[in-house]
Amino acid sequence: MKDKKLYMIGNAHLDPVWLWQWQEGFQEAKATFRSALDRMKESEDFIFTSSSAAMYEWVENNDPAMFQEIKERVQEKRWNIVGGWWIQPDCNIPGGESFVRQGLYGQRYFHEKFGVTAKVGYNVDSFGHNAMLPQILKKSGMDYYVMMRPMPNEKGLPGRLFWWQSDDGSKVLTFRIMFEYLSWGKELDKHVRRTLAEFKEPVSDLMLFYGVGNHGGGPTKENIASIRKLNGEADLPKLEFSTPDRYFRDMEEKGLEFPVVHDDLQHHASGCYAAHSGIKQWNRQAENRLIAAEKYSALASWITGQPYPKEFDRAWKNVLFNQFHDIMAGTSLEPAYQDAMYLYGEAMAIADRSLNYAVQSLSWNIGIEQDESMKPIVVFNPHAWSSLVNVELETGGVTDKTVLLDESGQVIPFQTVQSQASARGRYRLSFLADLPSLGYRTYRLVLQSESLKPVGVPIQASDLVLENDRYRLEFDRDTGYIASLRDKKAGHEVFGGEAAKPVVIEDKSDTWSHDVLHFNQVIGAFKATRVFRVEHGPVKSVIRVVSEYGSSRLIQDFSMYAGRDGIDVHITVDWREQFKMLKLVFPMNVVFSKHTYEIPYGTIEREHNGEEEPGQSWVDYTGLVQGTNQVYGVSLINDAKYSYSIHNKELALTVLRSPIYAHHVPFVPDPDGEYTFIDQGVQRFSYSLLPHEGSWEQSGVVQRAAELNCKPVAVIETYHEGKLPQTDSFVTVDSSNIIVSAIKKAEDNDDLIVRCYETDKRAVTAEVSLPKWGRTIRASFRPSEIKTFRIPLDPEAAIVETNLLEW
Repeated sequence: MKDKKLYMIGNAHLDPVWLWQWQEGFQEAKATFRSALDRMKESEDFIFTSSSAAMYEWVENNDPAMFQEIKERVQEKRWNIVGGWWIQPDCNIPGGESFVRQGLYGQRYFHEKFGVTAKVGYNVDSFGHNAMLPQILKKSGMDYYVMMRPMPNEKGLPGRLFWWQSDDGSKVLTFRIMFEYLSWGKELDKHVRRTLAEFKEPVSDLMLFYGVGNHGGGPTKENIASIRKLNGEADLPKLEFSTPDRYFRDMEEKGLEFPVVHDDLQHHASGCYAAHSGIKQWNRQAENRLIAAEKYSALASWITGQPYPKEFDRAWKNVLFNQFHDIMAGTSLEPAYQDAMYLYGEAMAIADRSLNYAVQSLSWNIGIEQDESMKPIVVFNPHAWSSLVNVELETGGVTDKTVLLDESGQVIPFQTVQSQASARGRYRLSFLADLPSLGYRTYRLVLQSESLKPVGVPIQASDLVLENDRYRLEFDRDTGYIASLRDKKAGHEVFGGEAAKPVVIEDKSDTWSHDVLHFNQVIGAFKATRVFRVEHGPVKSVIRVVSEYGSSRLIQDFSMYAGRDGIDVHITVDWREQFKMLKLVFPMNVVFSKHTYEIPYGTIEREHNGEEEPGQSWVDYTGLVQGTNQVYGVSLINDAKYSYSIHNKELALTVLRSPIYAHHVPFVPDPDGEYTFIDQGVQRFSYSLLPHEGSWEQSGVVQRAAELNCKPVAVIETYHEGKLPQTDSFVTVDSSNIIVSAIKKAEDNDDLIVRCYETDKRAVTAEVSLPKWGRTIRASFRPSEIKTFRIPLDPEAAIVETNLLEW
């Protein structure tokens, strides 16, 4: 066996939050680092491997002397930094830009403090890995990846060592850890011997991870002594203290051919995609608020000189910390989510404050003529495409003679809907705003007009039917389910049966749903207690379905618009069930279907085998209309959920599940015990149905999902002089499959950073224009490629493409 080698990786997997709160994780990080440093003093050949910049920042702020020791060991190459990310996150739920920021803040921290950057991506405990990670890792300076889950019983892979490739062609050499990322006993004999059957050609060398983990600890004196002892035994491979960096470098130098895996790496702990609705929704909200705030803060800094906030890094670090896999997955103990809410609260407060400063700096500089009969309303579009969206805002003084105008004096239909204030004198306006690409439009609310009259014709609407020029939507009075949704233009019945059906499923699995892939034991459904029209006007009409199951209550408000395709649904659920799951089910009416899920900065097609699947803000079901060659589909979009399933022709959105907090098998709950269950009480979110002719790539679903998740910002202004026009656009793109996903100030100067990605898996050459500064980015994108550009403030300086670290 001496022709084979085990690279012994001394590490301490440390969950900063799990069955304990972050304060305990904080202390354990210091104790673990202290232990590793002490082992180095005792053994000159011992090497320690560690990730997660967040924990280094803890030590830097709380024990500067130990931090200095770590710096010295890093310089000696005995302390090996891997990961390059702020934390080891859940690798399915965070959005694409969050994965970019994990590397941006992690790698720049390691470079600034230690003079190194990680070459090895490292997520040994995450519960699955999205298919876009190879590109994100590669463009964040990491050529290699270490993971463990899914394990061989959850996903077959062609070997322990393989190239993992994303759609753009980026590849990282990836190692799947054998058995565990830690060792339990003092002696490593059994830990080593169980690897012997894993040596398979052409790979003659493997990595073995040892050290006390989960709650930290790291390699012990006995572990190190055991390695020395075992290294002398003839029937074992050579054991060598080493690092993942050295292992990957040695494997590449051997010139071996490794298999290529072009797929996501799933499924482990499928219940985590839906566990704890709160953390999932807070994450989605915080990501979108920060991205919008950065865009307008960066633009305002160039246009009006509004200072760019320095607080964004702290806000993002809060979000990134909360994306740690046991927090984001919903598997930590209950008090941990109070802590997480505080971190998200700080992040969203920073985002809201920064966004408000930016948009009000811009709106204050718009030239608006004095007219005491009107209120100016400036509406900002956070997206780099022209956007027709419903805008709602609260105001006062609205009467029957109030008229809404755009900047050219055209009368715009509007209606009042229920105010958020239960008081006289406050009104909530709803109108469709046609907004320029990443820009704004100024509207005027004329409070008392004698010459102008409100415009707009309501759609047809009763208690059971909504109908506009495109769709006819009918409800069943007894059940509250959609009885029919007909696309009049396409001549197609969209659903193949009762739709938007709230189905209750038995779910007695633990918080992770270990070894559960399908949730299909239906035990009931919500049934309507009332179906009635609640809003009706020239902008939209709304039917409310109130339904009940057991002690739980569900309200679905279905909105159809006079001038916009698609159906928006706002949900309020008061959930009082335990060991149950709630899904919304939509039976589809096409054949030869394909099923596409949004994943971070990309998409993936999956089978309709009923397995619970992770996805971002949308999933699409497209096929052929029976007996024709007509391509037709439905996109299901939402602003808070990440878990879906498709079984045969039924598409389902998993709304929630209610296991016990931090319940891990094989622990069996006491039938007479008192436990706290997840997702009890009231929660609210929205989803949209977007039926479409043709494929999802032609439907605009990517843009519509972004509009639902990141809404326009409305500012009630006043009249004043200003240098800015009443409508303007700051950024445009000439290709519909290129999304400008982030605009921010550079980390090191006043340059603008512009990030784009390709959505349709289609190569394209595109132009991104910033007309106000006469700058244009021209670039060729590979399918699903992410590109980042640096635009200098100096108009004579060239625009350059950079990596995700802005280097």
